[in-house]
Amino acid sequence: MPPPPLRLATLADTQAIGALVRRSMRGLAARDYGPEQVEGSLDVLVGVDRQLLLDGTYYVAEAEGRLVAAGGWSARAQLYGPSREEGGGPLLDPATGAARIRAFFVDPSHARQGLARRILERCEATARARGFRRMELMALLSGVGFYAACGYREMEPAEVPLPGGVTFRAVRMEKELE
Repeated sequence: MPPPPLRLATLADTQAIGALVRRSMRGLAARDYGPEQVEGSLDVLVGVDRQLLLDGTYYVAEAEGRLVAAGGWSARAQLYGPSREEGGGPLLDPATGAARIRAFFVDPSHARQGLARRILERCEATARARGFRRMELMALLSGVGFYAACGYREMEPAEVPLPGGVTFRAVRMEKELE
């Protein structure tokens, strides 16, 4: 069976993306995080960033009638998390700033099938076409190996505070585009 095609996400996909985020976090991120971290991260650290959809920089793959992968990039300063600022915040200068890889999620039933890599390659190509020469992201521990295999290097670890005194470990990574 051919891989599902990629398409730009629309605001009509918001609820389906939210469901995909939950399936992905509960199924894949649970290997590296405890239940309190996974549940505490939902809608606080991870979730739907509507600005990515409005900016036309978020891609999804659909199979069997539901979204099975999603991810995007941004020319805005926000590095991770759901929508925070009305209007999305200021745009980065491609000559000096790094585009952001954002909100990558794969359904556990479609993991390790190349969907995230296809979306990442699309994101890098479109960011490069807009003049960016560097990409930056905040990786979940479960994604560090994937991003490293795609040419990203670890910059620094991060501990993101969650409600209830829980912390969530992540890794800031970057890549120079060719």
